[in-house]
Amino acid sequence: MCRCLRSLEEVMADSHKFEAEVSEVLRLVVNSLYTHADVFLRELVSNASDALDKLRFESIETPSLRSSDDPLKIRLIPDPDKGTLTISDNGIGMSEEELRQHLGTIARSGTKEFVQKMQEAQKAQAEGVQLIGQFGVGFYSSFLVADSVEVVSRRAGSSVSYRWCSDGQDGYTMESAESDQSGTQITLHMKEDKKEYLEPHRLRALVTKFSDYLGHPIELVDQKDGAPVSEVINQGSALWQRSPSEVTDEQYEEFYKHLSHDWESALQHKHFKVEGTQMFAGLVFLPKRAPFDLFNGESKHGVRLHVKRVFVMDNCEELLPRWLRFVRGVVDSEDLPLNVSREMLQDSRIVKTIRKQVVNHSLAMMESLAEEDATAYKGFWTTFGAVLKEGLHFKAEEADRIAKLLRYETSDGDGITSLADYVSRMKEGQNCIYYAAGTSAEQLANSPHLEAIRERDYEVLFMTDPVDPFAVQSLPEFDGKPLVSVMSEDLKLGDSDADDKKDDEKDDEKDSDKDDESEILLSRVKSVLSEKVSEVRVSKRLRKSPLCLVLPEGGMEPHIERLLREQQLGLPAAKRILELNSDHAVMKSLRKLLIADSSEDTVTSLIEVLYDQALIAEGSPVDDPTKFAQQLTDLVTGAAGAALAGD
Repeated sequence: MCRCLRSLEEVMADSHKFEAEVSEVLRLVVNSLYTHADVFLRELVSNASDALDKLRFESIETPSLRSSDDPLKIRLIPDPDKGTLTISDNGIGMSEEELRQHLGTIARSGTKEFVQKMQEAQKAQAEGVQLIGQFGVGFYSSFLVADSVEVVSRRAGSSVSYRWCSDGQDGYTMESAESDQSGTQITLHMKEDKKEYLEPHRLRALVTKFSDYLGHPIELVDQKDGAPVSEVINQGSALWQRSPSEVTDEQYEEFYKHLSHDWESALQHKHFKVEGTQMFAGLVFLPKRAPFDLFNGESKHGVRLHVKRVFVMDNCEELLPRWLRFVRGVVDSEDLPLNVSREMLQDSRIVKTIRKQVVNHSLAMMESLAEEDATAYKGFWTTFGAVLKEGLHFKAEEADRIAKLLRYETSDGDGITSLADYVSRMKEGQNCIYYAAGTSAEQLANSPHLEAIRERDYEVLFMTDPVDPFAVQSLPEFDGKPLVSVMSEDLKLGDSDADDKKDDEKDDEKDSDKDDESEILLSRVKSVLSEKVSEVRVSKRLRKSPLCLVLPEGGMEPHIERLLREQQLGLPAAKRILELNSDHAVMKSLRKLLIADSSEDTVTSLIEVLYDQALIAEGSPVDDPTKFAQQLTDLVTGAAGAALAGD
């Protein structure tokens, strides 16, 4: 029996069976619909706010419905002694028939009827009426925390009150009641394991989380020294709904810290409002610090979502792509469709429109910061640049805007640069944007792959984030200039095709003098390293180094291959192309050894050591460090012995 029936007279109240739809909704609510019991307060406070908005609207045409000296408000009254929590409002209230419609059935929605009436009257803009939710479905979340629920309501303009009572099983009772004002009072008889919701600090926390920016005051009635004391516990004004000119920098800062739980101020914020066929407002922030789980694939992201100033969810991923997961903010929609639980967004045109605006304003913050404060943007880029570049890898629609925000260290060694600034410094006749990918700028600065490029005084971008090789695949060019890796097999350095052809002819002429010797060298190196390289050839890019490894078409940057091999044990190493500097003293000596038919073991060891040297030069580990060390020791010992013998 319902615990709120306390007398024989109440037992004799009219009993009614729930309609089939209500019983089904109750079953879903209690068993599976809501994942957290906390949402009961969000739903009930939302409904109370809805009732206050309705009264405010109807009293425009009928002022007598509302007492001018009675401010609209919501009250939370916990009573630990009785084990009850009461949520009351002095809003529009409900008649007997409305109680039956709203709490005994699903299909008939008072809010839906009211919205239709409001649209017909074309007075939606007059008072900025905000209608939240649907009194009915959300109401049943009460049974997540309560054994029984009692609702006492009086319609504004009426002198008669009614009580609705149910234990959430098969039906409900209805009877006359006493109430000294219009509005609705909901009393929850709490379950034994839900008494935590009678604690004032718990209610404060839930209001702060779910309903802090409702347009009506929410009062918490607490007992102090044996007397009830009321205190407003919500801010009562949605910051994002105000005009930006009305909000101070200090208020933005306080709101950001409240929203993000960050102790530092944000770098930038963007406050926007869209009105028209779709209406929504938003406020987004660029943080200074990265969260600890920024690169955790399981971490949640997204802005906080409100519907008509009622909190719906944190981390709304549908409104923010993962490559912007560091952005913090809130979006408040007037007409966003939600499912009955408000826990999931529907896949709709409205969602896509809002997402596009959130992305647009997030990028605008970065563009503004980059233009206005290069030092601050450098700090931002160091912290979040790798994440932003994921947008290129995932081929975001905004790829062109992302490309303009990219920053890299370069071979010039003067801080970081944008692609636009790099292009502005390109040498006359330079056709490509050159880049080198590796683990650090220091390692790349000494790379043998840069030797011929440095000879021409070309600048090289240093890409040191693991995502860079993947991102650059989606950025084949910038400002009409192709991006070319210095490790690519077909690296062109001439100012034109004609220049490259001349270089080829010059190299061919130089090589023709020692064709036989070179062929012997290439053939022997290929034989020794056949399991490690796909091709051995004379290099056109080396000047000081004896050899280097380059990427075949479609090949993977070596440091990325290493990362993947660490994650996938047994992943075979890809074969690359080995280029030899035929003019280097080591190669000349090696040719002489081959012509002199020197010890095969000595030649093989020398070739293997040189190959390992090429790996080390690019930052890769050697296959067998112990073998490398022993071979190197043997070669040094032999060289030292020969030198002493010569003396």
